[in-house]
Formats: sequence, structure tokens, C-alpha cells
Amino acid sequence: MSEDEILLGIALTVALAVGSQILAGRLRIPALIVLLPAGFTAGALTDVVHPDRLVGADFPALVSLSVALILYDAGLGLDLRLLKGALRRTVVRLLLFQVALTWAAVMALGPSLYAVPAAVASMIGVILVVSGPTVVGPLLEHVRPSDTVRRVLVWEGSLIDAVGGILGAVVFHSLVAGGLRPGHFRLGAFLGSVAVGLAGGVAGAALLWFTLRVLRLGETLGTLAQLAVVVVVAAGCDTLYDDTGLIAAIVTGLIAANLPGFDMPARRPFFETLVQLIIGLLFVSISATVTPASLRPVLLPTVALVAALVLVVRPVIAWLSTLRSGLTGRERAFVGWMAPRGIVAASTATTFSAALTADGLRDADKILPVTFLVIVATVVVYGLTAGPVAARLGVVRRTRARPLLLGGDPWVVDLARALRAAGAEVRMWAGTEQARAGIEEAGIELASGDLMTVATDPRSRLEGVSAVYLLTDDDDFNALFSVVLRDSVDGPVYRVGPPPGGPGVVAPYTSGETLFGPGLVRHAVAARHGSGARFRTRPASQPCPPGYETVFVVRRDGRLEPVTQARPATPGKGDTLVLLGPA
Repeated sequence: MSEDEILLGIALTVALAVGSQILAGRLRIPALIVLLPAGFTAGALTDVVHPDRLVGADFPALVSLSVALILYDAGLGLDLRLLKGALRRTVVRLLLFQVALTWAAVMALGPSLYAVPAAVASMIGVILVVSGPTVVGPLLEHVRPSDTVRRVLVWEGSLIDAVGGILGAVVFHSLVAGGLRPGHFRLGAFLGSVAVGLAGGVAGAALLWFTLRVLRLGETLGTLAQLAVVVVVAAGCDTLYDDTGLIAAIVTGLIAANLPGFDMPARRPFFETLVQLIIGLLFVSISATVTPASLRPVLLPTVALVAALVLVVRPVIAWLSTLRSGLTGRERAFVGWMAPRGIVAASTATTFSAALTADGLRDADKILPVTFLVIVATVVVYGLTAGPVAARLGVVRRTRARPLLLGGDPWVVDLARALRAAGAEVRMWAGTEQARAGIEEAGIELASGDLMTVATDPRSRLEGVSAVYLLTDDDDFNALFSVVLRDSVDGPVYRVGPPPGGPGVVAPYTSGETLFGPGLVRHAVAARHGSGARFRTRPASQPCPPGYETVFVVRRDGRLEPVTQARPATPGKGDTLVLLGPA
């Protein structure tokens, strides 16, 4: 390729990767539903995005390192404190049954559906056991199931990728060593590869400890150190044995996230951005390698295979794995309706299909198109139906607002009463015993006393909170915690505005969302409430009484939207207003 073609190919690949995710976000659908057709179409219409031409023979190695970074980021999000009891048993069973039953089903159906040798069916089967956080995570964010179901599926998806990658490498080498015949699975090689991955993970964690704790690198250099450690450890393990870098990466992330002293932040903006870009680039690039001609002979058989996997195999796996797990029947049913395939399946299929075809295995060139179609079909099926199925089963987390109000002044307690009357599930926290007693007397749910300890722990997250409102009488506290809590809450963090010219040291200079209109700063609201003003609720369809000001809008679907100095109230049909009356 010429230099101009390379530049055009890189630019088009990046544009498709980012543009597809932006479009999917606007349409509120999983990004893979857009990424896969975009890459396939680009590959069919032009040659400049084909990774074999852009990168050459090194593309599989780049894919392996990229997936290692994705799994490291997934490992950082796994809290071992939550993997205990019934949850641990359920996840372990899911891993075992997902591998055994999926592999067995594809090996049984593959030869008759595709007219391929058993060796090819075995390779397709081990590739399709994986699921993965790159596809499960976005689907769960889209569906928002109950916390228990989410934890089960996130743990399964994160761990099955590493296990599936290792199994794929072992089966590949076993087939080659056995003369491209099935039945030559080498248990010793599997156990040895797991040991290599675990050792690499421990080495990676030790390197991270040295760079982050001993050298005490700052945020920028610390992030670069994490990137370098994961790449070095994954590459080193892959050099010793194929795909062991995947285990090393996720083990490194697990240790860093759970070993006391690391203090890894709950949110990692750089890695989150990097992972999103990598996912987009990989799916576009891998999809571009699949040609329309390779799909035609396997299209209808793959429809039958996907039907068997979705309607029979996965429900059986979920039913067996969740026996006596504590999950309700509806939650067990939803676990049985969530097994999309993702980037690890695509990357391993790309690597093994080309290698086995080059080694002369008949019909090995069908591995990639079959895998591609299964990924597309499962992502589309689960992506478009998971939401309605979860809603029908009743396992969706309620959209009802669950705000946390920090502060115990009388006007804050009165505001909490009004928000509760409007339908919000309000919780409050206050520092003094007197204020906490006032909150309990008002009948408002009181947050646990160790809330601030949890909130200031960079590894912890405030679960079950849709937004935080900092309403204490200390403006500097409000300003500082609006920054500290940002990485510990899934929703936004707001603070009441400080009085102009006040004694605050930090508050006047801290950015962030400031509540209410320009005239309703903290001391003004407190003085107005002390003069008899009260918070009231009123349907948005009714006119606002004279002297009242809108401070919150409760949407008809339960969402809570505050009025801020940058965003005025825009109520719609069916909404409820929370108003502050005149003195």
C-alpha cells in the first residue's frame, strides 16, 4: 500500500470506530450492533481498512495485546469482596457449564451443519464458549438489571474470556500436534499455560506496586506505567505460551483492584477512553477481514446454530448453574437470556483460522465467518431483546430517583420531605447527632454512619445512589466533596451555591454543577426557609403560584432533574415540580 492509502485506511478505521459508537449512543443501542456492520461494509467496499494490508502479519499480535488491555481494565472492576457465598458458587458453575456444554453442543452440531471435520467443529466450539465484558458490560448498562444479576454476569463475562482464550490456544496446539485430528487435548499444556498466566499476573502486580507505591508516580506517569506493565507482561507470557497474556492481564487487574495499599480509583478516565477506542478499532478491523463470499455458504447453518445456542444451550447452562443460588426464578431466567459473544471470540477466530488454513486443515477457512455471524446474531438478538425481556421478567432496576442529600439543616430536611412526596427514594446523611436525630424524626431514611469512609475510598462506589446533593452549611466541604465523590457515584454530584464574597477558601474557585438559580445560594435559601418559606410539590400542568420558584423537576418516568445555574427548569407533560415558596 502507498503512504496515502495507509493514511486513508487509518483515518477511515478510526472514524468508523468512533462514529459508530457515537451513533449507537445517540440511538441508545449497544455499539456492537453498529460497529460490526460498519467494519464489514467498509471491508467489502474498499481495501484500505483491511488490517492485513495496513498492519500485515503482525495484526494478530496487536489484537492479543489490545485484548489484554481490555481484560486488565475489566479486572480492575472486579471486587473480590463481592464474590463470596452463593455468588461465587454460581459464577464457578457458569464457567464450567458454559465451557463444557457450549463446546459439546457445537462439536455435535458442527459437522452436520457445516460439513466440516470434527477438528474444525472442535475449534469453533472452544472459540464460542467466551462471552466477555466488552459486550456484556454495555448491554447491562443499557438494560440495568438488578445488582445481583449484574454481578453474576459481569464476573462470568470477565473470567470466561481468559479461560476461553487459554482453551483455544491449547486446542489449537493440540490439533496441530495431533496431526489436525480431534482427541489430542493436552491437559498438561492447559495447566502449564494457566500457571504461566498466574505467574505473569503476580509479576505484573509486583511491577505495578513498585511503580505506583514505591516510586509514587503521579496520575499521568502512573497511567503510563500501568499501560507499559500490562503490555510487557502480556507480551512476555504470550512469548512463552500463546494467549497466556490474557490470564496475566486479568490477574494483574484483580490483584491491583483488591490488594490493600494499591488504592486504584473506581473510575479511570484514560483507560475507559482507551478501552472504548480499542474495542471500536478491533471490531471494525476484524469485521473488515470477513468477505461476503465467505458468509454465503455458512449463513443458514449459523442461524440454526445460534437458535440452538440461544434457545436451548444457554437456558440449560443457566438453570444448572443457578440451582440453590439464591436467585429468583425470574433472575435465573434472565441469566439464561444473556450470552453474547464479543472481541475475544473474534480475535481468537482471526488468529486460529488463518493458522489452521495455512497448515492445510480442510474447511478451516469457515471458522472466522461462522464466528463473525454468531457474534453478529447474538449481539443483535440479546441487544434488541434483553431490555424487553428484563422488563417482562421484572428484573430491571427501578428508574425511580434515589438521591442522597448531605446536610441536616431544617431547610434540607424540608426539601427531602418534598422530594419524597414527589416520588423519590431519598436518603440523607449528616455529621452531628442532633442533625441525624432530626432526619430520623422526619421519617427520612438515614444513610449509614460510615458513608464518608466509603465515599472517600478510591476503590469503593456508592451503590444504589442516583445522584448526590451537597447541602451542608460548610461551603468548602461541599466544594471539596463535589470533586472527591465524582469518581464514587454512578450519577451526578451537585452542591448548593456559596454566598458571594463569603469566607470560603475553596468554594468560590471550584467548578461543578451548582444548584438552583443565581439568587438561591445557600444562605439565601436558609434565610428564606427560616422566614416561613416551604418546599411544595405541584403538577407541571398547573400554573406556578406567585412567589414560588422551581428547584427540581421530577420526570414522569421517575428521573430527578435539579434546576442549576447553568440549566433552567424545562418541565414536560406528566412531570412534577418541586417549588420553594415565598417567605
